[in-house]
Amino acid sequence: MSYLTPPEFATKMVDAGEAKIKMSTRDTLIRAFMAGAMLAMAAAFAVTITVQTGQPLAGAILFPVGFCMLYLLGFDLLTGVFTLAPLALIDRRPGVRFRSVLRNWGLVFVGNFAGAFMVAAMMAVIATTGFSTVPDDVGQQLGTIGESRTVGYAEHGGAGMLTLFIRGVLCNWMVSTGVVAAMMSTSVSGKVLGMWMPVMLFFYMGFEHSIVNMFLFPAGLLLGGDFSVGDYLLWNEIPTVVGNLVGGLTFVGLVLYATHVRSGGSSTKAPLQEDVRVPLTR
Repeated sequence: MSYLTPPEFATKMVDAGEAKIKMSTRDTLIRAFMAGAMLAMAAAFAVTITVQTGQPLAGAILFPVGFCMLYLLGFDLLTGVFTLAPLALIDRRPGVRFRSVLRNWGLVFVGNFAGAFMVAAMMAVIATTGFSTVPDDVGQQLGTIGESRTVGYAEHGGAGMLTLFIRGVLCNWMVSTGVVAAMMSTSVSGKVLGMWMPVMLFFYMGFEHSIVNMFLFPAGLLLGGDFSVGDYLLWNEIPTVVGNLVGGLTFVGLVLYATHVRSGGSSTKAPLQEDVRVPLTR
């Protein structure tokens, strides 16, 4: 069967976390770079669809194509390693240390940002015909997104920061569920279906994804968005990264590990035997 049981795919999660931690610096950066670039392309695709159709749902339905492609190609997102890498540490896999988890996170962050920024620069060139014209409709939309999701949060102070954090938590709850759902199946179609649903949900709901934002906000700055690099870092990227870490690790990684890898065991007691009376024979 193409479906794996929860204990089976939960063990695969720990194995995947160990493999990512022990991966060479070269491979980690290459895979993270390509993941950031492909997710950025998907975000640009979704924004373009939304602008052209006027239907945000259409963009959300088609956005997961980038996530599915990068996963099937074996590339790594920060949101995924936030969930998987710590499990290898918790499971006490040989050679896995806390500093090696931090190293993996740092390398993936750098690679994701570099890939997403490259696509942001390319899209800025396209939207302005090589910076020779004002931004087109898609470029103007990218600038507006950057403003509303940085300065827009800042206007509400602490309440805005809390909202941003919670949106980051909910985002990686869904995205990491997609990562795990792909492990439930051994068929490509099963993996794609499992990934598609939660990723579509997070995008349409407007939750905050740190790598998508590595594309949206630099693109917005390049296209004349009315916010600063400081606004982007303080009022989006940093709290989003923290929220993504909490959401993926708490509601996906630790929950599945606790109940399917380190299960508390069955609390069902064996049924009592019936009182069978054997008739006396004469």
